[in-house]
Amino acid sequence: MGTNKRYAAAVDHQMDTRILERIAAEAGPLQSLSSAELRLDMEPVTIDPRPKPAKAWVRFGATPALVDAEVCRWTADACAIRFRVGETEMKAWVWASAVTPASPGGR
Repeated sequence: MGTNKRYAAAVDHQMDTRILERIAAEAGPLQSLSSAELRLDMEPVTIDPRPKPAKAWVRFGATPALVDAEVCRWTADACAIRFRVGETEMKAWVWASAVTPASPGGR
C-alpha cells in the first residue's frame, strides 16, 4: 500500500503537533534561561516590533523539542521566543545558538 503524497506535509504537521502536546503535558515544565544567564541588567536587548519566524530548541523538563517559534527579543547570547502548544502560548528565553531562522518556504 502506498502513501498519500498529497497530504503528507499536513499529516506530518499534525503528528508533530501531537508529539509536542504530549511532551509539554508529560515531560515537565518549559525551561527558560535564568536571570544570571541572561544578564539583562548588563546586556542591551533588542525588541522586534515584527517578530521573526524561526525553529528553536526548547526543553520541557529534561526533554528537548524543536518548535516553530517567533523571535521577539534578543541579546548577543540569547533569544526570547514564543510558540504555541495546542491553544496555549508559551514564552521562553533560549540560547541564540538554539535558534535557526525559518526558511522562506515554511518547514
